Amino acid sequence: MADTATLMDSYTEMTELLLPNDTNNLGRALGGVVLHWMDICGAIAAMRFCGNQCVTASMDHVDFISPIDRGEVAVVEAFVFETGRTSIDVKVNVRAEDPRKGEERETTTSFFTFVALDEDGTPTPVPDLDCPDENQQALRDSAREERLQQLQNVVDRID
Repeated sequence: MADTATLMDSYTEMTELLLPNDTNNLGRALGGVVLHWMDICGAIAAMRFCGNQCVTASMDHVDFISPIDRGEVAVVEAFVFETGRTSIDVKVNVRAEDPRKGEERETTTSFFTFVALDEDGTPTPVPDLDCPDENQQALRDSAREERLQQLQNVVDRID
C-alpha cells in the first residue's frame, strides 16, 4: 500500500442509459436503481484509491433533486474526499443528460463511507488523501463543507 493517494486517483465516472426496466410508472428512474449505481461508482472510487476490495459501511442522507427520465443518460461521479484508518469517505453526484438536446442537470447527491478489506476480509489501513493541486483541494474542501452542512441540518431537525 502506498502512503498516500490523490483525489484524482479515486475519481470515477460511470454512465447509464435509463431504460424502461429501471423506471417507475411515470417513466422516471427508480430511486433504488439510482442508489445502486451510486453505491457501485462509490465503491470503484474507494477501490481505486486504496488498491483493495471495499465494502459499503454507510450512506448519508440522499437528496433526490430532480428526476431522471427514460431515455436520458445518468452520469454518476464519485471521488474520495476524506480517509480514516480503514475507512474512506466518498462523495457521489448524479446528473441527467438529455443527449438529444445537449442539456444536463443535477439529480442526486450523497456521501458514502467504505471500509477497505485485505485478502482475508479484515479491515486494512488505507492511504492518506493527498490533494496536490488547487482543483483537487477545492473538490475536497467543497465536499467536506457540504457534508458538514448536511449533518448540521440533521442536528437542526432533531432539536
